[in-house]
Amino acid sequence: MQRVAQRLPSCNTFRFAACTAPRRAKSGTWMEGKLAQDTELVHAGVTPDASSGAILTPLFLSTTFTQESVAKYLAKGYSYSRTNNPTVTALEKKVAALEGGVGAACFGTGMAATTSVIGGVMQAGDHCVITDCSYGGTNRACREYWSRFGMEFTFCDFRDLDVIRKAIRPNTKLIFSETPANPVLTLCDLDEISKIAKEHGAYHVSDATFATPVMLRPLDHGCDMVIQSLTKYYEGHNMMTGGAVISATQELADKMKWVQNVNGNIVNPFCAFIVAQTSKTMALRVRQQSATAMKMATWLEAHPKVTKVVYPGLASFPQKQLADKYHRDGLHGGMLWFDIVGGSPAGTKLMDTIERPWSLCENLGATESIITACAVMTHANMLKEDRLKVGITDGFIRVSCGIEDTDDLIKALDRALAGI
Repeated sequence: MQRVAQRLPSCNTFRFAACTAPRRAKSGTWMEGKLAQDTELVHAGVTPDASSGAILTPLFLSTTFTQESVAKYLAKGYSYSRTNNPTVTALEKKVAALEGGVGAACFGTGMAATTSVIGGVMQAGDHCVITDCSYGGTNRACREYWSRFGMEFTFCDFRDLDVIRKAIRPNTKLIFSETPANPVLTLCDLDEISKIAKEHGAYHVSDATFATPVMLRPLDHGCDMVIQSLTKYYEGHNMMTGGAVISATQELADKMKWVQNVNGNIVNPFCAFIVAQTSKTMALRVRQQSATAMKMATWLEAHPKVTKVVYPGLASFPQKQLADKYHRDGLHGGMLWFDIVGGSPAGTKLMDTIERPWSLCENLGATESIITACAVMTHANMLKEDRLKVGITDGFIRVSCGIEDTDDLIKALDRALAGI
């Protein structure tokens, strides 16, 4: 005997009544209704293989796809893997679902995704207002690459809405935000910036790689597009590189797929297959990484050799109100940074002497905990004066918390601080 929910006539609650009517569903069919994000992380975009019943979307390592006839060209949706591939399509559907977008285009790297947005919506004579603190590669692409083609860029402080408004020009086509910003973790008010963009007929794209859709979905806050470096929390295991642009409208989704095809920078099928699997555990990892980061930041704030700790979960975080508004479920991510007594030389010494389980390298959002010297690694291609202006000193210590035991990470960090 089944229990079937019945709606009470006077309210929105349910009661259960006995019912002998058999359900018409069968194994393999999805139940009706909206699914939670944790379920979507596992199942979105994934369809068991019809011929074998394999639970995972197959890895299609095929360059080309046979056609039944000239008249039925593309009848099955695929012709050449530079344009589309079934494994890549599955990942793109998953990413779009997780980010709340109409469609997604997945690229070989996060920078390929970033440059595809700029090249896709801007042309010679167009202007972009962009945050003055972003991933170093983004900064360089705007200053050194796209500016050669007659595009103009104004870098400004995205914490101040009036500064953004004053930077708008008649030819402004794109507003480019990043939240939390890499590496200083400044936040921006996506709702208000999206309103500014719409008032001036510009697109608003936000790089939310640090946040992940587990913490924040920019498309829910009026953004037209969101950029994710799939290399980071989506993949999360230091194995693959990838990027994605997720669009709020079909028009933009089609444009990004067109740019992807023209440039030939689509993610390869093997990478797409791996990311489709590793992303299933993203929520579990982000929760653990956030808990570790919070415990570590709290410990660092009390350490006598630490002069400053920045983490959105701390009460001392300058934009705590904004962090609590935008970051869901009290999660503030696995990224933090800190300064120590002795300034840049001491920070450099700490990074040079940090013991395992810490790894001194680039990348972030992985299962391994990583410490990064941004001034000479991730942001070395920024102009030094621009880097120092936003607070990235030579000894700037960026931390990406992994999923190791938190006490082991603190113990190793304590040993390094003791040697300074």
